[in-house]
Amino acid sequence: MYERACVGLLAERLSEPRRFIQIVVGSRQTGKSTAVSQALSHVGTPRVEFAFDRPRDRRARKLEEVWESAREAAVDGNDVILSLDEVQKVPDWAPTVKYLWDEDTRSGRGVKVVLTGSSTLTLQRGMSESLKGRYELIPSTQWTYGECREAFGCTLDEYLYFGGYPGAVQLRDDEPRWGAYVRDAIIEPTLTQDILEMETVRKPALLRALFEVGAAYSAQEISYRKLLGQLDDRGNTDTIAHYLELLSNAGLMSGLRKYDEKITKERGSSPRLLVHDTSLMVVASGEGRARLLEDSDRRGHLVETAVGTYLLARSKMEHFSVNWWRDGSAEVDFVVTQGRKRTVIEVKSGRVKSLKGLGEFVQRFPGTYALVIGSDEFPVEDFLLGRVPLFQ
Repeated sequence: MYERACVGLLAERLSEPRRFIQIVVGSRQTGKSTAVSQALSHVGTPRVEFAFDRPRDRRARKLEEVWESAREAAVDGNDVILSLDEVQKVPDWAPTVKYLWDEDTRSGRGVKVVLTGSSTLTLQRGMSESLKGRYELIPSTQWTYGECREAFGCTLDEYLYFGGYPGAVQLRDDEPRWGAYVRDAIIEPTLTQDILEMETVRKPALLRALFEVGAAYSAQEISYRKLLGQLDDRGNTDTIAHYLELLSNAGLMSGLRKYDEKITKERGSSPRLLVHDTSLMVVASGEGRARLLEDSDRRGHLVETAVGTYLLARSKMEHFSVNWWRDGSAEVDFVVTQGRKRTVIEVKSGRVKSLKGLGEFVQRFPGTYALVIGSDEFPVEDFLLGRVPLFQ
């Protein structure tokens, strides 16, 4: 089976002396459980594995019992790996994990812990509230073009249309089945379980409508006023901004902020909506493969979305910011910053676009590295395969 880079990273950390809880975090259907299983197969340490799938097991007492079985295996100074899947389904899981982990630390037990779960939101809340300083994150993002090409033999056009969910990509020869999988196994469970069941959402219909409208407008700027108009004025800008944050944390869609060196202006800007995988845009649009790939405007937005999702995925692992920029008629697709390094990116594919914004941005912000993705120098395929350095 194909192994992602996160498999080697997790295996390496589990081979080290016990230091931190390892948490594999990411949206649904990105292969988190498979990656953990592959990593464990590379480590010779004994292990105890448990998944809190059954409702009757979703209690703190069961978590303590499983943990105790790992302790029993860690006798005479031996290490043992405790792998807990869907741990976020246990009420008060984070305080319980904190207590047990700290107890093992004080006692010098060699219980190494790996946590995974399908609800990124619930995991994040537990990490921020109880497990500060005790964990390391390993992101499991939607798959890149390079991964889909190597694992499944995808062409660039197939990746642009079918996206980077491994389970869905394997259904690309049966498009109706593929679309049903994306809706039923990814979009619906994320909206109805990961968000609506775990967060206080006063207007669930607005949240759903926001995702549907945002997916259709992926890679485009849309003002809060226009967005509210598309949503029949249901809600206000604060509610929309909050729901965008929930959708982003759940791995469906983000609202990129406009770049400004003054952070207060950046936070107050209208968002540029971006789904986290092109398949979400395709399914939301309801348009066929030929129309999306052959129409220059639609293909252009699809390519811009693919570039944006690639940047978002890399940003989670490499810790840089992704924004966009516009001033008057001058506009650029993406601005990425990492410390003092800054790169401005314009994407050319299908649509006729001016490079005026690129030149104006570089003039206004000296020292900026500029990339035109889709040019002869930097083809789209090379960029999505990671062959183009992002920073200079």
